[in-house]
Amino acid sequence: MKVEKSSGIIIVRKRQGKIYYLLLRDGLGYWGFSKGHIEIGETLQETASRELAEETALKNIRIQPGFKKWIRYIFQRRNQKIFKLVCFFLGEAMTDKVILSSEHTDFRWLLYKEAQEQLNFKNTRLLLQKAQEFLSSRH
Repeated sequence: MKVEKSSGIIIVRKRQGKIYYLLLRDGLGYWGFSKGHIEIGETLQETASRELAEETALKNIRIQPGFKKWIRYIFQRRNQKIFKLVCFFLGEAMTDKVILSSEHTDFRWLLYKEAQEQLNFKNTRLLLQKAQEFLSSRH
């Protein structure tokens, strides 16, 4: 089975004392977070930041130190099973202005409960829960 490693970032925006999460809908209709393949010479955090900028045009991000979580899953591409490992960071956007690339068809800024309901996969819902717990423990 082929193994692929990627890196991504969960983005939050704080407004009026509330935390909103940025969800992106991919071309297959699934909701999730920005992520992508690691390029040669990049760190995991550099990949996450680059992918975010490419996919959403968000560049001025404050990375939250101490949050680094991995998810794993298996999917199929052209009759080949792929074992995917994705490292996620947590970042705060300084703006909520998103310009989507062609990789995604929609985006939403949602409160935690709404975001949990919107996400399609258990592993991303668990990841969101860990981000919420992390942010709650800091305030």
